[in-house]
Amino acid sequence: MTLAAGIWHQIFDFTDYGELLVLVRNSLVAGVALGLVGGLAGVFVLMRDLPFAVHGISELSFAGASAALLLGANIVAGSIAGSLLAAGAIGVLGTRARDRNSVIGIIMPFGLGLGVLFLALYKGRAANKFGLLTGQIVAVDTPQMSWLLGTSVLVLAALAVMWRPLAFASTDPDVAEARGVPVRGLSFAFMLVLGLAVALSVQIVGALLVLTLVVTPAAAAARVTASPVLLPVLSVLFAVASIEGGILLALGGSIPISPYVTTISFTIYAVCRVAGRYRTRRWGARRAVPRPA
Repeated sequence: MTLAAGIWHQIFDFTDYGELLVLVRNSLVAGVALGLVGGLAGVFVLMRDLPFAVHGISELSFAGASAALLLGANIVAGSIAGSLLAAGAIGVLGTRARDRNSVIGIIMPFGLGLGVLFLALYKGRAANKFGLLTGQIVAVDTPQMSWLLGTSVLVLAALAVMWRPLAFASTDPDVAEARGVPVRGLSFAFMLVLGLAVALSVQIVGALLVLTLVVTPAAAAARVTASPVLLPVLSVLFAVASIEGGILLALGGSIPISPYVTTISFTIYAVCRVAGRYRTRRWGARRAVPRPA
């Protein structure tokens, strides 16, 4: 009982919770921005079959953030630089799915190795090192907030501009190209936008678990709807709920934020999967009922 109580105390301890809320004000604002970016970008990640690319980009984002931490530079800027480098390489070298996966398989260990090297050379606080991998609840200070919000606005503006042609190119690239849609240009542009979205997500949930904000919410939404309007709306709501709920729960414990965010995100997905299966069976049963002559 003592061991169990100690573990529970580490996970959930809401002593002085009200006073602690002030510490995560920036993180809560950043969480909304990240939910918007991750939820919307995740729709196209699923449509274009890019979850593996998200993980590959996150590794070089981690390397860039680690280099910035070692050099005393802005961590968000370093993370963005690493993400854009990876996204650009994947976009240029991996035009086909097979080539893309090969490029990602090469980039991932390289980025992770560089990140480990930079962290090994860094002699500062261990919490800073650990936070790049698993996220930090109070890591967003005012300068980082400016970077996060500014980059989020840029990503959202880019997605708004390219949404319709990108959706067309993602659904049927051959027909889109035949109708004059710049499929390759859109693909490369989206990879850069995805790189920015990944870099933002790394700041909160860490490099290892970035998929939980960029992939899982959209995957959950796709289980309950195929509407082109409702799908991105639900994806954003699920992403915001995961990050905000994770922040608020992590504030009452002494472990990193990422387990809370991933648990909420996975729970939403599991519920949507069950609901989607029930909905499919019910719809199939209705269609199977013979109509009266």
